Amino acid sequence: MPTIEQARGWYSSRDPVHGFDHVLRVLVLAERIGRREGADLEILRAAVLLHDTCRDGPGGLAGGNHQEASAEFARDVLARDQWPPERIDRVLHCIRTHRFRSSSAPPQTREAKVLFDADKLDAIGAVGVARAVAFAALAHQPIYAAPSATFREEGRLEPNEPHSAYHEYVFKLRQIPDRLQTPTGKRLAMNRLRFLNQFFERLVNESEGRL
Repeated sequence: MPTIEQARGWYSSRDPVHGFDHVLRVLVLAERIGRREGADLEILRAAVLLHDTCRDGPGGLAGGNHQEASAEFARDVLARDQWPPERIDRVLHCIRTHRFRSSSAPPQTREAKVLFDADKLDAIGAVGVARAVAFAALAHQPIYAAPSATFREEGRLEPNEPHSAYHEYVFKLRQIPDRLQTPTGKRLAMNRLRFLNQFFERLVNESEGRL
């Protein structure tokens, strides 16, 4: 079983959005949800610790198809630890299906659904706000810009339109609770969503001079 200290070395210390702090928060959420949902906690813990390893880590990828690269990295790690092939495959399924923006098949197993929910819960609430702002800053994008009608209707940026933290809220963050897979995850999302909505409503009003 991969340890927390082993996993720490797989993640960049330079990424405030998808770094090891994110992994640790997802681990706590996944264990909480997994116990309620009857998940295999060994499969789940391994999947959490390995799920973003190749976003900006050993595989050198920044986003993109990182779930596939992370799954292959996980296969090598678990094979070296002599995990049975069928259990390795269960971990890989969790990793391959954890992304919100993905054309992969949706999560099918209990553990995959728990990882999906725990990972998405970390994108909403107070932590989600902080991550959205940090991501915009790292990408040299504004915190707020008014989305175009094209973006609101199709999720597609107009030429020269920035992708602000507010754009990410409109396109993804506010939709997360509807995509969650487990009853426990959906329940935990409600308070986080309330805070998220209040923050971005306030951001719009302050940015446009109404408050």
